[in-house]
This record gives sequence, C-alpha cells and structure tokens, in this order.
Amino acid sequence: MDKLLAILAEVGIPFAYDHFAEGESPDPPFICYLLPGTNHFAADGIAYFKINEVNIELYTDIKDLDVEQRLEAVLDQHGIFYAKSEVWIESERLYEVLYSFELEA
Repeated sequence: MDKLLAILAEVGIPFAYDHFAEGESPDPPFICYLLPGTNHFAADGIAYFKINEVNIELYTDIKDLDVEQRLEAVLDQHGIFYAKSEVWIESERLYEVLYSFELEA
C-alpha cells in the first residue's frame, strides 16, 4: 500500500481512496483509487505471494492527454503493466480514465 501511495504522490494531482468526502472534492483533474480484490499465490495452505488488484480512476472535465501521459509515465517508470479504458460520465460531466493492474502487497 505504501508503494501505491508513493506512486500516486509522484503524479502530482489530488487523490483519495474510493471517493473524496462530500464537499471536499477538488477541481479536476483528480484520482480515486480502489483495491477491489486480490490475486494471491498460495503455497502450503498460506498466501505465499500477496497481490492486490488496483484500480486508478483518473477524472478530468476535458480530455486531458497531458495528465494521462503524466500518470502513464509514472506507472511505466515503476514497471507497472496496466489495462486502460475510458468512459464519459454524463451525470458528473467528467471523463473517467481507468487504469487496472496488479501490485505486490
């Protein structure tokens, strides 16, 4: 978890786990991250190698290739292989660019 927080801090934009408290959401761009599951490797009945699933949700009010490239450069620098998808959230008037990957716990 410390590694993930250090990675997010390197990007240089506000971030929070799951969501920002009501009324405390910063102006875009910002990041919400989640740890939706695990993919541990078991050996001899124990979690021998612990792996967290990670979702980084980048929110922007315009399509912002510069901030996407900045985030991707940090992930690349740390050798993180990620899947990327994007959606426009009409009700929020925000783009969500989702980066999904696994990270050693």
